[in-house]
Amino acid sequence: MVTTLYLIRHGETEGSETKRYKGSIDVPLSENGIRQVEKTSAFVAAHVRGTSSSKHMSYLKDVHGTQATLSGISDRLKAVYTSDLGRAVKSGEIIATPHGIVPIEVPELRERSFGIWEGMSFTEIREQYPEEFNAWAGNPLKYSPVDGESTLEVKERAIKALDKILSGHDGECIAVVAHGGVNRIILCHVLGIPFENIFRIEQDYAAVNIIEFWDKYPVVKLLNGGMFR
Repeated sequence: MVTTLYLIRHGETEGSETKRYKGSIDVPLSENGIRQVEKTSAFVAAHVRGTSSSKHMSYLKDVHGTQATLSGISDRLKAVYTSDLGRAVKSGEIIATPHGIVPIEVPELRERSFGIWEGMSFTEIREQYPEEFNAWAGNPLKYSPVDGESTLEVKERAIKALDKILSGHDGECIAVVAHGGVNRIILCHVLGIPFENIFRIEQDYAAVNIIEFWDKYPVVKLLNGGMFR
């Protein structure tokens, strides 16, 4: 069965004119962020409506053989899951509204803790922790933010949560609304990209990624889509 996942980043937050590591700090969406997610919501709703059985069946036949089957085709999302941080929860509510469902909060999807760097701007971190910041930027798998979570720690909790979510929605369309760091890790995981390269994947505010899971075999159909500014 084919499960379609809309992996979405929350919209712009208040104070985003200065780049900061907000991590697990709970900051609200800006007015522009709300508008961004409203556009993403409309995009997702239109895409779900446009998902056709014939398109999927053609792909099944050509790539995965006739044993795979398609079920649960619907013009609505079946579920929306979000991080428990406010900016993701609010974004999830906007995504869920056209489908008449209430988002489900999953704490394991929250952004990485950046330790003592949380709330600091990139400039401040470069000035106060130049060696640590350069090491982190150069290899985010080997190095971690000072007193923060490692990439592997985030991967362990986020992928475990994603697997649990997917296991309950075979053949359905669902959305996960999370954060730039978490989304990059999920995308690296499904694409088989080394986690040293997470910063090679961009995730703009309100970006949508579309991943189809063909009996656990993932196919990325859209990456960092939308860019609704």
